[in-house]
Amino acid sequence: MKAEIIVIGTELTRGIIQDKHGSLISHELTSIGVHVSEIIVLPDDGTIEKVLEEAIASSDLIIITGGLGPTCDDMTRSVIAESAGKKLIRDEKSWDFLLAKLGDKAYGANSRQAMIPEGFDTIPNNNGTAPGFYGYAGNTLIVSLPGPPREMHPMFYDTVLPLIRKKLDLPDAERDEYSSFITAEAKLEELFEEADPDLDWGTRFQDYRISVYVSGKTSDERNAAIGKLRDMVGLHRIETGDKDALGILIDTLKKHNATVSAAESCTGGLISELLTSRPGSSSFMLGSVTSYAASAKINVLGVPEDIIDKHGTVSFECAEMMADGARKIFSSDYSVSVTGVAGPDTDEGKAVGTVYLGFSGKDRKTISVLLPFSSWGRESIRRKASTAAFILLSSYIEGEDVEAVVRSWKHI
Repeated sequence: MKAEIIVIGTELTRGIIQDKHGSLISHELTSIGVHVSEIIVLPDDGTIEKVLEEAIASSDLIIITGGLGPTCDDMTRSVIAESAGKKLIRDEKSWDFLLAKLGDKAYGANSRQAMIPEGFDTIPNNNGTAPGFYGYAGNTLIVSLPGPPREMHPMFYDTVLPLIRKKLDLPDAERDEYSSFITAEAKLEELFEEADPDLDWGTRFQDYRISVYVSGKTSDERNAAIGKLRDMVGLHRIETGDKDALGILIDTLKKHNATVSAAESCTGGLISELLTSRPGSSSFMLGSVTSYAASAKINVLGVPEDIIDKHGTVSFECAEMMADGARKIFSSDYSVSVTGVAGPDTDEGKAVGTVYLGFSGKDRKTISVLLPFSSWGRESIRRKASTAAFILLSSYIEGEDVEAVVRSWKHI
């Protein structure tokens, strides 16, 4: 089978962001015996029409990413329909999904995203609004996927790759799935080589985690490699299956019938936002304080002024007092606090990426830990701090030695 990959996005051709879809798809196709003859990156300007016609004439499979948005310059679906000699029709299931997801925010332009070439099949998109689709133009299979990685990756792995394997009469691959937290994707790829370079490793970025896929060799050999990977990054950083740190914490809270509160500084309310984003959160999340300024830490959370004068707001001592203060205010079973330097400038002589987390519980010793995160910008630090807070609060509730857990952590 001969394949071409077409990646669409003006931001790619202008060099604003780098294409990673082409290499990921090509790697996966090559691993199952598909010959990828070309990867083409195009802007959102209609040039796909000529390129697609040439690809249909020379390839058995074409995978296209991007150009499925709601605006008039998102022309992928109409060009595919024309090339396949089909008319565009509205897929009612996709339209109903859009209406259910967007409600009164669904505009007329969104209806374009439910349009697919007649006779094509849809690929559900649980992380966005544009479904993918696949079908034939003559003897050439065309697959169209949205551009955002968090949408494209699961659709490719869950639907497209199994579809291609089936068409090649290949057995379903034995593939194990894990969830990795905090470690950068590029670093993970380095660690895969150390763990076992002969396995077939794959990743896809999802919100607040990276999904890791492992295939090849035997189950025991794959398990051994994952064991090495876990040793390389530390406790609770690689979980079996498709899991997220917030979900793990919520399961722990429900298991212990416990409530939680939060005191945040450098995360600016992100922990609270995430905790309250899940249905039923009112059963365990009692409240939070975003105490960005030192005065808020003193006047609202009750952090003694002399603690801040002596140790600063970015310190073990302040983190512990913040956690205690939030737990007392909300009368929660547990509380988590975060204070640190998100950047871009240093603060109180502390480097960007310096984060302290505090944990307080009824009849439990209040503790705090230091996490020196690598700096990839403010948002990266806030996201890492929130993820670490969920992992370590779960560990604290379970009665584990949280400080020992943090000592095991590497590559953060």
